Amino acid sequence: MSDETTEDLLIEARRDKHRALLGDAGYPHRFERTDLAADLHNRYSGLGPGSETPDRVTVAGRLMLHRSFGKLQFGTLQDGSGNIQLLVDQSVGGDANAQMFADLDLGDWVGATGSVMTTKRGELSVRVDELTLLQKSLRPMPDKWHGLVDVESRSRQRYVDLMVNDEARAVALTRAKVVSELRRQFESRGFVEVETPVLLTQATGALARPFTTHHNALDLELQMRIATELHLKRLVVGGIERVFEIGRIFRNEGVDATHNPEFTMLEAYQALADYTDIMKLVEEVMTAVAVAATGGADITYQGRELSLAPPFERIDLIQAVSRFVGEGVSLDTDPAALEKMLADRGHPAGEGAGAGALLFDLYELALREVWEPTFVTDFPTEVSPLSRERRDDPRLTERFELVIAGAEYCNAFSELNDPDVQRQRFEEQAAARLRGDDEAHPIDEDYLTALEYGLPPTGGLGIGVDRLVMLLTDQAHIREVILFPTLRPEPREGEDK
Repeated sequence: MSDETTEDLLIEARRDKHRALLGDAGYPHRFERTDLAADLHNRYSGLGPGSETPDRVTVAGRLMLHRSFGKLQFGTLQDGSGNIQLLVDQSVGGDANAQMFADLDLGDWVGATGSVMTTKRGELSVRVDELTLLQKSLRPMPDKWHGLVDVESRSRQRYVDLMVNDEARAVALTRAKVVSELRRQFESRGFVEVETPVLLTQATGALARPFTTHHNALDLELQMRIATELHLKRLVVGGIERVFEIGRIFRNEGVDATHNPEFTMLEAYQALADYTDIMKLVEEVMTAVAVAATGGADITYQGRELSLAPPFERIDLIQAVSRFVGEGVSLDTDPAALEKMLADRGHPAGEGAGAGALLFDLYELALREVWEPTFVTDFPTEVSPLSRERRDDPRLTERFELVIAGAEYCNAFSELNDPDVQRQRFEEQAAARLRGDDEAHPIDEDYLTALEYGLPPTGGLGIGVDRLVMLLTDQAHIREVILFPTLRPEPREGEDK
């Protein structure tokens, strides 16, 4: 008999139980729980083996394990905080209670009332004398789920993953801590949280390809945002001097271990600041988030230790590339020589790329060798259309990226606030778009109008929340930290995979 046939039979048997149990009243609409499993473990942590208490509690959750030893039955109940053992003693709770417990299936939701005690082995338990079936689980839990290592399988049925995988639940809860602490850090510094549009007539604020959609009522082609940057800076123009948003971003790009088309970004802008102020802010925030999520600034990622305690190392992009290629390079290096350096490493140069773009392409290879938190600074103007020029060299900008464990975690700069220079940069990007670069930045006329009203000196940053969670939970694939990642639909029966 095939595994599929066996599962079908098990499901049908559970459906029979389900129909028999429903009766006229059906399952309860609500249930009054007095305690969570974690609270009980904390409250009775000093209770010795073989102890009885008069304390009665009511717990509720999913039955994850069932063992029977004659008149004694044990079960593991899982709720949102953890696990607690249930003990059903037929001589105490009665035959009906014992039979009901015996008839439960793994995965069923149950409520249980009884006294708190510990077994002879010291296992904290609830001696159950009242049992309520809250909902029948019609599908059996996968027997070998703990042995699965396929990220895609667990991502497709995240509800099962969370049900049986302690690590998956821990990652989800840590992500919540990360987002909460990020919000707290910025709010404590006077930043105002806002929301900006997702649907735009023109997606701006980054060099990326947008998703497109159609609004039927307005008969209008729209794009989903690729960044929140330009709308947030409009708010600084309007007088909200410190502003941030934690929101979903959509980029029509490839899917790999560190990229998902739908991801979460924190962007923040601070009036009267430059990129050196933002570096200090990033150091403080990253350290605080690490402590909140893991308990300390020193962590282990993929078997290697690193420290998120400040100060972070600083190196400019040209120095980083020179170190990577083993010889000195600069914006004055012959582009043909830079193209050869890329080709030798299996990366052809983009059409029409100048020295700045070629150095940036080499940098994206070089950053893979960086482990400890490092600010890579001073990016070429050619690849930084929204960044302000460096004070001593207009070919470079006051921009930095925070690189950790071979990946970029933060992009930030002194914001370009000269409307005429910004228009020139946009026009250069438009020319690149005409040459076939569909990730080049379009001209945003309304943003230029906003700049003409006056954007004060401003520092801004964007932090990739998903990658930060990956780092702090020691996950190698972005799909492990997004509860419902983007996946290709599974083929229907009869279709080729």
